[in-house]
Amino acid sequence: MADILLAHCNHLFFDRKQVRKMQPYPPLQTLMAAACLREAGHDVALYDSTFETPPEEGFRRALAEHQPQLIAICEDNFNFLTKMCLTQNRELAFAMMADAGAAGVPVVVNGSDATDQADAYLDAGAQFVMVGEVERTLVELAAHLLNRGSVDADDIAGLAFRDPASGALKRTRPRELLTDLDSFPLPAWDLVPVEVYRQSWMEAHGYFSVNMISSRGCPYRCNWCAKPIYGDTYHNRGPRLVAEQVLALKNTIAPDHLWFADDIFALSGEWTREFAQALEDLGTRIPFKMQSRCDLMTRDTVEALRQAGCEEVWMGAESGSQNVLDDMDKDVLVDQIYEARENLRRHGIRACYFLQFGYPGETWEDIQRTIRMVRDTQPDDIGISVSYPLPGTRFYERVSEQLGKKRNWSDSDDLAMMFQGTYRSEFYKTLRDALHFEVENRNGASGTSLSANGVSGNETGARLEELWRKVEEMETTHANADPTPTWTSS
Repeated sequence: MADILLAHCNHLFFDRKQVRKMQPYPPLQTLMAAACLREAGHDVALYDSTFETPPEEGFRRALAEHQPQLIAICEDNFNFLTKMCLTQNRELAFAMMADAGAAGVPVVVNGSDATDQADAYLDAGAQFVMVGEVERTLVELAAHLLNRGSVDADDIAGLAFRDPASGALKRTRPRELLTDLDSFPLPAWDLVPVEVYRQSWMEAHGYFSVNMISSRGCPYRCNWCAKPIYGDTYHNRGPRLVAEQVLALKNTIAPDHLWFADDIFALSGEWTREFAQALEDLGTRIPFKMQSRCDLMTRDTVEALRQAGCEEVWMGAESGSQNVLDDMDKDVLVDQIYEARENLRRHGIRACYFLQFGYPGETWEDIQRTIRMVRDTQPDDIGISVSYPLPGTRFYERVSEQLGKKRNWSDSDDLAMMFQGTYRSEFYKTLRDALHFEVENRNGASGTSLSANGVSGNETGARLEELWRKVEEMETTHANADPTPTWTSS
């Protein structure tokens, strides 16, 4: 039996794109919440839905096995899939709450979607939605619900719930974010079926990767980026403590590779150099990948990243058009994308781009500039999306009147345009296919390089030429008559 059963709703096999990638990572935020509950004296168990098929049946088994007094559905707020508020994850959460309700066990929830859609989660059976940063709120709420504390729910910061008398939505005062991340205990890794993750990675890639974080939040203000948990704040752990956590993982789980899931890793060049030195002092070095911004990939920072073991950097390039970047409030110059690519290439670090098409006002000429940037800089990999309106952003406010019933993607490969952009969804999906195919086959399976315009004499080149011809045809046939007009960030 357990006092509290923690769960999350990121089921791998809901998402066709993630199945193709087969890079499953444990629910890091959930494990951190579990560690904080343990520190407060609670017995905890974890239902990890990642591999359980079907996940609803797995949850019912966990419910019967652990017979908890409380269920906490805590999403991994460091996982971009959670931040996307996918409908299949929401439906799984609702199913879990229904089963818990049938068993008479109260449920509390936390995550980006629950924060945005508190009414819906409360209507589906949650007793409380924990809004914002979860750890301290969950510890206080668990004490309240398990009769181990004298604090009333009205006095616990960061809650949304129904008024017992009127049924109206009530919110307590906002939870202040914890600035001292060094005080957090290490995640409860022992709750995770590590060997299941290891086997999946080894079979798909020949190595085992796990996730960790060094910071929370992002101080930049791209106007399409939803930040319901941490807002525009940024706090990090001390570089020595992060290095010690790398060593602890090496000694306990023995990963071959790390994924720093921070929104922004290496924000400070000084922090990065101290981190690299701390790893060297501890005699530990595990290859890792991370994500950052193009303008942060300066020569000194990249050199320190290489020293620390960085092998791959994902950067939010978004577009090769300065007009689009400016409209996004990206605060990045196209030239800085080129510079970052060269700095990473110089140190042998893979440079990968997140690209976003379909932003309001983007033209065919803007799209061509992005294609040209990809061909000029030759990134090692790309991830392509279309502009996705999420509540709490200026972008969402601007297109909200155009949104219909579909306001969330079902999975990360959905790529549906939910407002009236310059082109319809089918155009952007074909554009994605063509650009992905070109990047993935730049050197060709046979070793034959593709020419600058995507045409070569072999089968790969013929396929690529066909894809780009289709894109050019659809540029006319799939254009919207009255796309959302260009806006300014002023």
